Amino acid sequence: MTNMFSIVNRKNIDVMCVETHDGVRGSSKAFKKLESKLSTLKQRKFYGVLQGKPDDGIYRACVERVIEDDRFKNDLDKWVIPGGKYARAKIKNWEENTDVIGSTFSEMAHQFQIDGSRPVIEFYRSQKELLLFSPI
Repeated sequence: MTNMFSIVNRKNIDVMCVETHDGVRGSSKAFKKLESKLSTLKQRKFYGVLQGKPDDGIYRACVERVIEDDRFKNDLDKWVIPGGKYARAKIKNWEENTDVIGSTFSEMAHQFQIDGSRPVIEFYRSQKELLLFSPI
């Protein structure tokens, strides 16, 4: 499900988001609300971003601001996913393997010195592939 970790440098990403203070428990509801506000889901890049602990941290369901129309969406929060150095892991068939997301982040925390000032990131690359990023 996951492969070896790699190290990558990411740029800041301008996003629109829906925020919850329920940690990952609130992720599904946040994504539903976010998706309901968009005119289309096609050719969008979606991210789940957690700052803090999984049970009660700040979770943001995010979509990259890439469509011209996005500048005028006043009903969604604007935010920047911070760039920098990250450890990366891939999860294939993630919809069938959501149970390994938390354990993969835990593995990264054991192998790397995590930068707690930046959030962990889930990048939904496709319906088949999820990329996980832990800040280091």
